[in-house]
Amino acid sequence: MTEPISPDQIRVLREFAEHLARSAGSLVREGRPARVDVAATKSSEVDPVTAMDLAAEAHLRALIAEHRPGDGILGEEDGLTPGSTGVTWVLDPIDGTVNYLYGVPAYAISVGVVVGEPDPAHWTPVAGAVHAVPLDVTYTAGRGQGATRDGEPLRVNPSRSLATSLVGTGFGYTVERRTVQARVLAELLPRVRDIRRIGSAALDLCRVAEGSLDVYFERGLNPWDLAAGQVIVREAGGAVTGLRGAEAGTAMTVAGAAESVTALTAILESLGADRDA
Repeated sequence: MTEPISPDQIRVLREFAEHLARSAGSLVREGRPARVDVAATKSSEVDPVTAMDLAAEAHLRALIAEHRPGDGILGEEDGLTPGSTGVTWVLDPIDGTVNYLYGVPAYAISVGVVVGEPDPAHWTPVAGAVHAVPLDVTYTAGRGQGATRDGEPLRVNPSRSLATSLVGTGFGYTVERRTVQARVLAELLPRVRDIRRIGSAALDLCRVAEGSLDVYFERGLNPWDLAAGQVIVREAGGAVTGLRGAEAGTAMTVAGAAESVTALTAILESLGADRDA
């Protein structure tokens, strides 16, 4: 896409992202068996893929190919399919697969829309939708058009001291990364109100946007974990960044009200939270 994307185009993308997320959500909700089995693993033996992850992404890809055949698609399970329009759909078919596997009601479909290179360091997120499957709740946003939960406007909490902030986070899947994360958590816990580890990055970002978390940080987010939630937080008045002047991404993502993010990033930088040793 050589010309700037217009508000009308963003509105169309946002509406279609919501349709996609809800459609895949219905597939996942209605198709969940009494017992879910692991179909494969990724980064380690505790990083599972289920048959429904694969089916949900195939469903999303088919709908995008039918309705927007020129757009690119970047999905967690099947990687990048380049497009010709400059628009890329960034898909996490089930964010929170371990929760889905165990029946913990905190997993979501995440559909982000970005323009430019499909890489968090270079892309511009323009729309997104996150559907919380067990709750049948949908968060959406469009760049310059605000963020909503089932149509109701969202706003991040005002900045407050970290000592009175509820902080969300998540953990990686390798022993080496978890060892560092445990050290960082032990240093951080006495400095904040409390910590929540819910198990879905997309939902954590939406919780920041709605104010049920004050601030959130996590190392190891992939593009599909971040794309939709990033625009939802920003459109709810929050900031999303990495450490040491970097964009949010795999090294680190921090989200919340701007002053809270600044305070938390300073601590995380001092603790080397963006390193694995």
